[in-house]
Amino acid sequence: MDKKIQQPKFKKYFKVLLVLLTAGIIVTTSFAVTTSNGKSQYVAASTLTSSKVVSGHFEDKLSLRGIITPQTTVYLDAIAGGRVEEKLVEQGEYVEKGQPLLRLSNVSLQLDVMSREAQVTEQLNFLRNTQMTMTTNRLNLRRDLLEIDLKIGHLNRKIKQAKPLVKQGVLAQDKLQSFELDLQYFIQRKALTTQRQQEENKIRQVQVMQLEESAKMLRENLVFARKNLDNLLIKAPVSGYLSELNVELGESKSRGARLGQVDIPNRFKLIANLDEYYLNQITIGMPAEIKFNGEEVSLTVAKIDSRVRQSQFRIELRLPNELENIKPGQSLELDLMLTQGVDNSLLLKRGSFINSTGGNWAFVLNKDNTSAERRLIKLGKKNKNYYQVLDGLQVGESVITSNYSAFDKADNIQITGKKS
Repeated sequence: MDKKIQQPKFKKYFKVLLVLLTAGIIVTTSFAVTTSNGKSQYVAASTLTSSKVVSGHFEDKLSLRGIITPQTTVYLDAIAGGRVEEKLVEQGEYVEKGQPLLRLSNVSLQLDVMSREAQVTEQLNFLRNTQMTMTTNRLNLRRDLLEIDLKIGHLNRKIKQAKPLVKQGVLAQDKLQSFELDLQYFIQRKALTTQRQQEENKIRQVQVMQLEESAKMLRENLVFARKNLDNLLIKAPVSGYLSELNVELGESKSRGARLGQVDIPNRFKLIANLDEYYLNQITIGMPAEIKFNGEEVSLTVAKIDSRVRQSQFRIELRLPNELENIKPGQSLELDLMLTQGVDNSLLLKRGSFINSTGGNWAFVLNKDNTSAERRLIKLGKKNKNYYQVLDGLQVGESVITSNYSAFDKADNIQITGKKS
């Protein structure tokens, strides 16, 4: 008689366990495929932040941080380079216009001034000698004319006396003709000497004018060189605070080197950097507000520096002169009014969800906050607190505004647990 062989119990249980494990893997894989396809995803409520869409006044303003700087700064540059010999004031002091600040030395410049002085002296001496020679020549010509006139007078007298004697036969005719030839000679000589005098006067005038112009130019060059020598003593161009003085004793400064700066007191401006995105939206005269000493102060944009550096550009706003206790370098929060505010706007609090959606869609919660669906939306302008909602949302709806990076591929999310 055949004996019935019984299967061990552990093998029976092993098969059941294997079937259950296989079924679990199939279910898990099915869930994973559903999740990876973006259909649905479970998210803990404690990791989410949501905000309700509200209706209110939208202020189209931009919050910035500005730095207070002097409105007017006058720079100190070395007009003539040299070696720093003496510092007469210290950085941070208040200085008056014309007050000596710094003394430089420049041997080459001093030698140049001495050389120019010698040239001017030499030219002036040459001018004096030329003028003296011209005066002597002029006097000699006048003396020649006087002598010629004297000869002409004597000859006229002799001719007058000789004519009666020639008629009486007492004096020979040849002697009278000799007197008349001598008279003709001296008359022609007088005309020639007079013409020479006129020509020399013209030449002298031109020569003296040229020498005087040359001497004048040399004097002007000398004045300029002496002025450069005077520029070795650096003086305050305006009254104000010497906010910078970048020199050390014995240091050599080249011509045009920056030595420091003087800030005009009680006149300040606010400088702020903006993202290049706003470059086309900012205009001169655009209003802004700051809070200073607990009071709101209205400002306007006074200058726009449109040069973009590191994706930013700069604007300047003038601060009222009556503000007290202002310190250069101090930071202030300011609100720049881009446009007029809009009433009855749909508003949604700002959040990091914008990094994933770009403002084109968002997860909108159901009424009991147990799930959320992806919905296409359209956001407009933004300020420091809110986005302006243009389409896709209604007042009272709740939107998840926290980061979407963990579930941005899902079409809807199931919210588990409660917020802590």
